[in-house]
Amino acid sequence: MINLTRLNGKEFSLNALYIETVESFPDTTITLTNGHKYVALESREEVHAQISRFYKEIHILANPHLRGEEHEE
Repeated sequence: MINLTRLNGKEFSLNALYIETVESFPDTTITLTNGHKYVALESREEVHAQISRFYKEIHILANPHLRGEEHEE
């Protein structure tokens, strides 16, 4: 989960595994794989950094198949 802030100042958590796109309109708009959209105060770069930290925490990129490598060396 990543922690974000709504435009009204309320904090919320979002499961980063379901994020499909992060865009700036100029507000940061996050679209999930189910089509739901969330707008956050954090910049697109801040959201990307949180997603990267989350992926590292859960070791999602430790699997060579998820990284796109066919054979583990």
